Amino acid sequence: MQSGVAPHLFSDLFGHVFADRSSMMLSLLVFLAVATLAFSLMVLAQARGALMRRTSTLAARIDGSQSASAHSLRGSSPGVTQRLIAYMTKHYSTVDDDKVKVLRRRLILAGIYNPRAVGYFFLIRAALAGILILGGSFAQPLVLDLQATAYWAVICACGLVGYVGPSLYLDRRTKKLRQEHQAGFPDFMDLLVVCADSGLSMEAALDRVGRELGDSYPSLCSNIHIANLEIRAGRTMSEALEHLGDRLGLEEARSFSTLIQQSVELGSSITDALRVYSDDMRHQRLSRAEEKAHALPVKLSLPMMICIFPVIFVVILLPVFVRLHYSAF
Repeated sequence: MQSGVAPHLFSDLFGHVFADRSSMMLSLLVFLAVATLAFSLMVLAQARGALMRRTSTLAARIDGSQSASAHSLRGSSPGVTQRLIAYMTKHYSTVDDDKVKVLRRRLILAGIYNPRAVGYFFLIRAALAGILILGGSFAQPLVLDLQATAYWAVICACGLVGYVGPSLYLDRRTKKLRQEHQAGFPDFMDLLVVCADSGLSMEAALDRVGRELGDSYPSLCSNIHIANLEIRAGRTMSEALEHLGDRLGLEEARSFSTLIQQSVELGSSITDALRVYSDDMRHQRLSRAEEKAHALPVKLSLPMMICIFPVIFVVILLPVFVRLHYSAF
């Protein structure tokens, strides 16, 4: 009797629950939404807690390392150097002395466009002079045993070398870049003529030629790119080319800017002017190569007289001397 009543009760209960299908679906959706929201909040809380714990751990480590490195020479040296460079840059950037202007121009001609270059230059010169003086004072007694006058002369020579060394490096770098610019300027003019014949404007031709010369003449390419940026910033073509000539340090580049300016003012053909000027640049490069070739025998005469002619004289005259020596006996 009890076994027959139990199935009847369960069927009545579930039949009453599932009788309304819409209410069942609504209840199921509400349950799933609440469960999803609770699970998302739980995952978010766990992730946020883990992130906060990791952040606090890293902050503690950074604070500990900073406090440990603040009292060490290795940790304090970069900060002191940066403050010193900032002070020197601020000091020399506001100075309008003629010597500082000349130094800035030398740095630009050497291909150094960093706004802090003047401060770096003075700092490197002082540091190099101090290092060489200290090195000479410690190494000189171990290598040579000199008197007091000679000792101080060596120390002063070390300081002078450290003081003049950066300036000599700038001169050497400027000379090397000027040779590169002088060798690449005729190619630059030839490519400009080709671009002008193809119908490109002067701005587009400069951009195209600058990208083409990047592998062969990187410094010339950088200066052309700077000229393109100046034109895009609002400068006129004449001003940008004039600044290009000043950065390159070539009379050919200054003459080129004057040529473009006169062609624009007079309304003449820029293509014809570029073609004539390109031929002139090519002939000048050929003339420089011929001049170096003709000067080579004169330059080789002194090494030949010192190194080769004495050996030839010994080879020729030694048998005669030996024969005369033995014939005398």
